[in-house]
Amino acid sequence: MPRFLLRRWHGYHVVSLFFVAVLFIAILTFYQWQLGLLGYFLLSLLVIYIIQARKSFEKDLEKYISTLTHRVNKAGEEAVTELPIGILLFNEEYEVQWANPFMMNFLSREFLGESLEKVSDGLIPAIKKGDYETELTLNERHYFVYIRQEERLLYFFDMTDTAETRSLYQDEQTVIGLIYLDNYDEVTQGMDDQIRSKLMSHVTSSLNYWANEYQILLRSIASDRFIAVMNKKALDELEKTRFELLDEVREVTGKEKVPITLSIGVGSGESSLRELGNLAQSSLDLALGRGGDQVAIKDTNGKVRFYGGKSNAMEKRTRVRARVISHALRDFVLESDQVIIMGHKNPDMDAIGAAIGVLKIADVNNTDAYVVVDPNDINPDVQKLMEEVGEHEHLWSQFITPDEALDELTRHTLLVVVDTHKPSLVIEPRLVDAVDRVVVLDHHRRGEEFIKDPVLVYMEPYASSTAELVTELLEYQPQKLNMDVLEATAMLAGIIVDTKSFAIRTGSRTFDAASFLKSHGADTTLVQMLLKEDIEQYVRRSRLIEKASIYRDGMAIAKASREETYDQILIAQAADTLLTMNDVKGSFVISKRQDGKTSISARSLGEVNVQLIMEALDGGGHLTNAATQFEGVSIEEAEDKLMQAIDDYLEGGTKE
Repeated sequence: MPRFLLRRWHGYHVVSLFFVAVLFIAILTFYQWQLGLLGYFLLSLLVIYIIQARKSFEKDLEKYISTLTHRVNKAGEEAVTELPIGILLFNEEYEVQWANPFMMNFLSREFLGESLEKVSDGLIPAIKKGDYETELTLNERHYFVYIRQEERLLYFFDMTDTAETRSLYQDEQTVIGLIYLDNYDEVTQGMDDQIRSKLMSHVTSSLNYWANEYQILLRSIASDRFIAVMNKKALDELEKTRFELLDEVREVTGKEKVPITLSIGVGSGESSLRELGNLAQSSLDLALGRGGDQVAIKDTNGKVRFYGGKSNAMEKRTRVRARVISHALRDFVLESDQVIIMGHKNPDMDAIGAAIGVLKIADVNNTDAYVVVDPNDINPDVQKLMEEVGEHEHLWSQFITPDEALDELTRHTLLVVVDTHKPSLVIEPRLVDAVDRVVVLDHHRRGEEFIKDPVLVYMEPYASSTAELVTELLEYQPQKLNMDVLEATAMLAGIIVDTKSFAIRTGSRTFDAASFLKSHGADTTLVQMLLKEDIEQYVRRSRLIEKASIYRDGMAIAKASREETYDQILIAQAADTLLTMNDVKGSFVISKRQDGKTSISARSLGEVNVQLIMEALDGGGHLTNAATQFEGVSIEEAEDKLMQAIDDYLEGGTKE
């Protein structure tokens, strides 16, 4: 029963007993008045006692409450003045009105009446934003600040120990790295054992010195592979040096005339050792897919950072791999009822040439195949080729639009994506989502974005072009190959365009592929005809080039005027032409396009990795061929961003 009901119940009984006693004494007085008088006297004494007891209780209660209130007030005063919690009051103008002794330990009285900005720059913005809490550092101590907007009151809690513990926890997180010697097998093949041992000694000495310097546990797991276990603090220090180990190993082995490069994949973050190992392997695959000689760091949150990648990729493809891929592709073609081939948006000569090559692979295996081309998105550079294809009745019948391709899809359709591996760049992204089996053939360095779950991937950044890769696949098809002149010429044109007439990214395998195509009817005169350009285009490109200037260290930058617009092809051609000038190591052309975007096209001969520079601007591409686009950015702003990216690259690398 509640306490107030108990008190009421007891009150009722006391009153009832009092009336019963009075009634009893009255009856007793009627029969024996002497005893009645005695009863009234005793009852009066009892009433007086009860009244006195009640007054004494109320007095004691009042004293107790008064004492308790005093103690509570005193506790509150001591909390304000003695506890290690800062309390600060400010007025409507964000000026300090009052601070408790704890705050006054590091705020002199000069702060009273002064702006909160003198306490910390971040306080006023946090209050204006309506934040309820924020963090700041005062006198090398870390504080968590609770903001009470209505009372204009700030509470400061010293969280330095917590912050230090958190920092220590983060610094001690385990990080796993996998180190791979990119071209060890190639450079040591046929090498004398003594020379190979000496070369490996240089590599291991550099690695061991590096491991000792940064407190890394390093163990060899194969002749060309190592595993490194470190903490997050060591990784942070390595990132500050931008992994100078890559340059050191390349230089020390270069003295032996056989430069060896490293690729390192790192897994970092709050996760299990197994997951970190998977991240490290995935990072290593990504670094190798981008050409090697670089570091890829993957966090558990999905972010990826890259370092290095400044050297030109060394040709290390083997014909065994080309034969295996060729046979695997043949098996997929034979298992399909049709093959759909698709390149990137605004396809260039390499994309069309490679697509025609895959078309031929399907043809020799008696499988229907079609090339997807958007008639509204034809690159001017391939316009002449498409006109020639239009006059070739059989070949033209195998070119379809994206909508027609979607209508033709079946459960057993095989989709082959050429000259790109990014789903956002293909001509029709819906095809990638609609088909269960996708094959990727590309020569670009692998980026973060990649087609999901392809059944076959043939990516070789060491190849000059995708047309070169497809030519090798054609060589290993078991059926007898009969190529039309236009088919062979289109593939050869793709190689010639991407190598700038065999000037860049050209290996021995490139000439082998060109020789194979020539032997199957490729016409070099027809290639020249397909690559001819209009005088008007030549004049417009020259107008862009004449505005070029050298920024620093052989970096040439040309920018169009604000009122001019150029298509992407002409911008790229201007960058190519600019690269042929004396003392130009890297060329960059900035211009507005017809779609309103600001584009930067970048080229180099391999000494400068323009891919890294463009990736710093959210673009991408190849070591010698890259680009990026901006929306809502002026020519001048794009130039400032480009110069900053070039500065970062020249001063030690670029990270994403």
